[in-house]
Amino acid sequence: MTPTLRVLLCLGLSVGLRTPVQAEAVEYHLEKEGSLAPWKTQEPLEPGDKLMSSITRMTEGYAGRYRCQYRSPAGWSERSDPLELVVITGEYEKPSLLSQQGPIVASGQNLSLQCRSDVGLDIFILHKERGRVQPKRIFLQIQTGLSQAHFPLDTVAREPPTGAAPRSGPCSASVRWEGEGSPGLSGPRTQEAHEEEGAAQGSGQISHRDSLPGLSVGLRTPVQAGPLPKPTIRAEPGPVIPLGSPVTIWCQGTPGAVEYHLDKEGIPGPWKIEKPLKPGDKVMFSIPEMTELDAGIYRCYSHSPAGWSERSDPLELVVTGSSRKPSLSALPSPVVASGGNVTLQCGSWDGFARFILTKEGDHRLFWALDSQPQPSRKYQALFPVGPVTLSYRGTFRCYGCYRNSPQVCSNSSDALELLVPGESGKPSLLSQQGPIVAAGQNLTLQCRSDVRYDRFALHKEGGWDLPQSLVLQPQAGLSQAHFPLDTVSSSHGGRYRCYGGYKLSSEWSAPSDPLDILVAGWLRDRPSLSVQPGPRVASGEHVTLLCQSQSPRDTFLLSKEVAADLPLHLTSKHPAQQFQAEFSMSPVTSAHGGTYRCYSSRSTSPYLLSLPSEPLELLVSGAADTISPSQNNSDPKIGE
Repeated sequence: MTPTLRVLLCLGLSVGLRTPVQAEAVEYHLEKEGSLAPWKTQEPLEPGDKLMSSITRMTEGYAGRYRCQYRSPAGWSERSDPLELVVITGEYEKPSLLSQQGPIVASGQNLSLQCRSDVGLDIFILHKERGRVQPKRIFLQIQTGLSQAHFPLDTVAREPPTGAAPRSGPCSASVRWEGEGSPGLSGPRTQEAHEEEGAAQGSGQISHRDSLPGLSVGLRTPVQAGPLPKPTIRAEPGPVIPLGSPVTIWCQGTPGAVEYHLDKEGIPGPWKIEKPLKPGDKVMFSIPEMTELDAGIYRCYSHSPAGWSERSDPLELVVTGSSRKPSLSALPSPVVASGGNVTLQCGSWDGFARFILTKEGDHRLFWALDSQPQPSRKYQALFPVGPVTLSYRGTFRCYGCYRNSPQVCSNSSDALELLVPGESGKPSLLSQQGPIVAAGQNLTLQCRSDVRYDRFALHKEGGWDLPQSLVLQPQAGLSQAHFPLDTVSSSHGGRYRCYGGYKLSSEWSAPSDPLDILVAGWLRDRPSLSVQPGPRVASGEHVTLLCQSQSPRDTFLLSKEVAADLPLHLTSKHPAQQFQAEFSMSPVTSAHGGTYRCYSSRSTSPYLLSLPSEPLELLVSGAADTISPSQNNSDPKIGE
């Protein structure tokens, strides 16, 4: 007897009324839909006896719908209701069978089973072992790329908690018929009691040739389900576990509990059973090496002399490391002021159906969101965070998971540190090359403080990159760090701040004052610089430096060699088609003496400058003084 036949006969397919057969019935016909003549004709050993027609080895040729009728001296009976025989060839991958309410249901609760497959099946059939529940046959419903069907089973009847029904053993292929008036046609008899408790089995069907049977779902009604409080369940070191790593599931119930059951969604019966060393103690269920088969949703419940507890809240275990890592970024920035909002974006070009986000030190799934496909064919999920408090600071990672295995996920993204500045003393930020750097030049920024910080972080305004953390480099009583930013390109232009922090804390200082880095030579024009009344002036006179460009420019900057101050900048004036700006100095002092250059820029990209003008040296004669130069309507901030 083949396994295919065993499953078919255990289905107990039966349609029609079973009524006694007239004693004088002398001949029976068995018809198969699509056949012109009776499929089989038999006579009973005695008039009126029921007959059995055997199929010794089930093949695809026997699949189909059957009816029977009998002949007596009074004439022919009506045909029986149809009996459908389905052969399971294993040609298609088996579907999955889920209980939407979980494998444990309370008496009186509504129950619905779901059969689904990622193969394009046309029909689904549901069968219950150990019972005369008729198989249910439902056409598919296409949703989110799956073919699936829902089987509502109405209200659950209360039955003793004897556990899930065992699977039937091998059985013969036989068709029995009996009848008076309209005969009945059935598969082999099963237990007479209509039990609500049992194992349901689903299969997807195309015509009469089925896939392999799906997983069974054991439906059990525990003793006194509900009165005892549910236990707590948690995982160590957490619910997101790398492939091959160990994990421990802890379940703790009420005092007096003598046994704990752990259920895994989609698995019939308890997944594991443990007894505490003494009543009421928590128990642990160990998984020494996490595999893809261990991923899923778990619940636990306990038994005590008072009865069964409710099931715990669900615990979702996710195994990672099955595919390439996604990317994680913060919009608009990973630096967020307390009370602000930020969006963490997890994305990948792989076809992930959902993404999960975790935070270091948080022993639970932080978030899980369905994927949002983009026009670019990239898959992503946006996790809104806020209003942000200091508790949000820390390191985040995200993972991508596929639709058919939602708890089997990718490698982790690179770490993203969310920085929420505090109120401690702010450091200072300097550029060793000055605020204006040439394209192709090496750039290093220095963050330092007289507070003994252990590490520093550098952040570029509008940048999505992680703040860079460097260990303390003590020098001259200062804590400081150098940030080499490699060869200068247009992307280096912008506004920077730095923060101080401590090794064993996620707390960061208030930000430094901003430092603007300007990249010269990105615009190919070279403005000219002139001085009125001339390059030699006496102290106290009025001097104007004029910067002009032949190209359309709306901003001009004036810088002085060796000066630590930011360059002056003015909006362009363009009389007679000339684009220019006038930098006035009055009254001139000896401090104004030195070498000057000017640059042009556009307000749309204020950190990218033209080539520098030729140098102009201003000589100031007369008594020396220390009066600082007037900036005369100049604003040292760029682009504001």
